[in-house]
Amino acid sequence: MLLLFDAVFCSLPPDLRSFIILQAPEMAEGEAVDGAAEGRLRRAGSDGMMPLAQLIGEEARMEKVERPRVRYGCAAQSKKGEDYFLFRTDCQRIAGDPSSSFSVFAVFDGHNGNAAAIYTRDNLLNHVMGAIPSGLSREEWVQALPRALVAGFVKTDKEFQRKGQTSGTTVTFVIINGWTITVASVGDSRCILDARGVVSALTVDHRLEENVEERERVTASGGEVGRLNVVGGVEIGPLRCWPGGLCLSRSIGDMDVGEFIVPVPFVKQVKLSNAGGRLIIASDGIWDALTSEMAANSCRGLPAELAARQVVKEALRTRGLKDDTTCIVVDIAQPDHSEPPPSPPRKTNKFKSFIFRKKSKDSANKLSKKLSSVSIVEEIFEEGSAMLSERLGNEPSAEKTSNMFTCAICQTEVAPSEGISVHAGSIFSTSSKPWKGPFLCVDCRNKKDAMEGKRPSGVKVL
Repeated sequence: MLLLFDAVFCSLPPDLRSFIILQAPEMAEGEAVDGAAEGRLRRAGSDGMMPLAQLIGEEARMEKVERPRVRYGCAAQSKKGEDYFLFRTDCQRIAGDPSSSFSVFAVFDGHNGNAAAIYTRDNLLNHVMGAIPSGLSREEWVQALPRALVAGFVKTDKEFQRKGQTSGTTVTFVIINGWTITVASVGDSRCILDARGVVSALTVDHRLEENVEERERVTASGGEVGRLNVVGGVEIGPLRCWPGGLCLSRSIGDMDVGEFIVPVPFVKQVKLSNAGGRLIIASDGIWDALTSEMAANSCRGLPAELAARQVVKEALRTRGLKDDTTCIVVDIAQPDHSEPPPSPPRKTNKFKSFIFRKKSKDSANKLSKKLSSVSIVEEIFEEGSAMLSERLGNEPSAEKTSNMFTCAICQTEVAPSEGISVHAGSIFSTSSKPWKGPFLCVDCRNKKDAMEGKRPSGVKVL
């Protein structure tokens, strides 16, 4: 029986690879081995063995070829001093293993002070990574990201509110692993993708003025939505949530505006083709002045650093400096491509209809064959519900990546008699399973109930 070297060896944990002695398999007449494995065997000695250092070197070279090149630029103009940003290209899934690296880019737009933005910038990444179980393969790790992002956002909000400070912040948080992009967001900062000239949103704005679903959620939970009343009963300004008067329905912090403002993020995960693409991540200082298409068009053809400056420049030219304005541009391309993303083709209508295709469990193979010759962006995951019972408990990988004796949010150990299912008493969930995990500690369960407009007993606030 043919030994498939790549499939077997690459699936093993790195610490086990150093103990493996590679023995060239004996192949019967007519059998074949894939080109990469055959090349390794040819370079092995007469006894079929390959030096470990040489093997690791070849694996690293293969990883480098397969991984895209990520380049970025950032530009900002300050008005209130409440915008912050984060970029890290040296993160690692497996500590000490450069081949497991991934990148993180984020924008935090604070309000009512900068404390929430600073705290979130300094702690959110650690909280997200802490919610991912160890020992996962890369594919499992990527699948666990959406759930971990929800847990990380909620934990960051919970820990910050313990400080008793009243500021809040929007968050747009982007993780790039290979060709896979995962974006989580609360508030009205935004991330867009420009892939071969087609511009698509990877986030949803949580402004009460524009988001009907969020208005309905807030009012259904017991909140009040309305405009600011002035003398004479005249209503002015955007729709706001009362008490507090915040015009956003989701954020981190904002402990003084009621429990209806939740930190549960909208999450979208996509996979680029090897044609790559460009991300523009920016605070509302950009999006109040420019549409997504205007921002993408204003900097197309420029390298990332100049592109970020150009987007800020165009926003200031259009509207002036009325708010903190921050922009990060990230280019994702094949390693041997040094030029910025190409200009869009003249005719893109047919392509636009194919730019996003949901991944079908039943016809994934058929879809991949049908579209193998078309450069597309594959949508892997999208969910925007504000209910933790839906975000933490209904994913296919939830049971595999959760620890029954660990709180799904704060990651503290929970005794079997103390854990409370995220499904227990969920009046919004359509598939309540109170006997099933993941489980929450009492503190996080109370946080969940408050966010969903319920008292700790499960009674909805009227």
